[in-house]
Amino acid sequence: MSERTRIKDIARVAGVSTATVSRALSDSSLVTDATREKVREAASKLNYRLNVRARNLRIQKSMAVLLVVRNMRNPFYLEIFRGVEAVARAAGYVLLMGNTEDDPEREAEYFDMLRDGRADGMILMTGTLPDSHAVLDTEAGIAPIVVALEAVENCRLAHVRIDNCTAAKQAVRHLAALGHRRIAHICGPLPEILSRLRLDGYRKAMAEAGLAIPDNYEPVGDYSIRSGRECCAGLFDADSPPTALFVANDEMAFGAIGELRRRGLRVPEDVSVVGFDDLFISESYSPPLTTISQPRVEIGRTAMTMLLDIIGARRTAPETIEMRTELVVRQSTGTAPH
Repeated sequence: MSERTRIKDIARVAGVSTATVSRALSDSSLVTDATREKVREAASKLNYRLNVRARNLRIQKSMAVLLVVRNMRNPFYLEIFRGVEAVARAAGYVLLMGNTEDDPEREAEYFDMLRDGRADGMILMTGTLPDSHAVLDTEAGIAPIVVALEAVENCRLAHVRIDNCTAAKQAVRHLAALGHRRIAHICGPLPEILSRLRLDGYRKAMAEAGLAIPDNYEPVGDYSIRSGRECCAGLFDADSPPTALFVANDEMAFGAIGELRRRGLRVPEDVSVVGFDDLFISESYSPPLTTISQPRVEIGRTAMTMLLDIIGARRTAPETIEMRTELVVRQSTGTAPH
């Protein structure tokens, strides 16, 4: 059966014109969301397979989007990828992964792909932009880029994020409610925005509880297990070590717990630990980690939906969507030792 006939079949099942089917399948802004969904359901029912090469030439789109991260080895990105990929696939887009390894030149190459039309849009999770922002200049006034979880200051980009400061305060309040008075914070890399916001939340919660912060209670890590171990070692080599740790991500929390074990300290009997992210292994870690949970699959889905709206000209101004977080209390926190 020819592509033309198959489009007519979809039009008959969906109860719309062939022109509407063509617009819906090419993600045109002239089609309502309800009609687009009805056409996609009819196409799926009829096992319709689009001639991708012909469609791409016709609409002058690559039908590919980029998900750019700083370190693909970090398990944090896996569930976000799942959410992005599900929405992209349903819309007929191919998802390409970009891994910068914190290299500005590599990051610039992915922006070049976007500028040159090899990708129609980008979900950015590095928190940085290349020195040249030429790719951000569009006639519509908004670039086909959505910043997910990270934050980029002083630019007109759509963002999907959480309230890092409030989440950090919730973690510290939990420890203070357990009777802890010496609470340290292992920071993420500074001066990155996310790390700064979590540090701000820690400081505000400590001030609310009337708790002092010694000079050495804010060591700076880089989100790796190794840095969590090293920061923890510095805290416990000093005088007046903490009885609780709020750690800026789960991986550093794992490193900190490993260092505490090496020193013969028990978690949570001697030291309580709270992480941030709720990685899939955090629940099965020993002990299961108390942590701030982010809805990463839903964040991925939301970011990709926003990107499709920008690409389809259904969204012409940058918007910020804030997702909810949750403190998940497990066995790595307990009452302060006497």
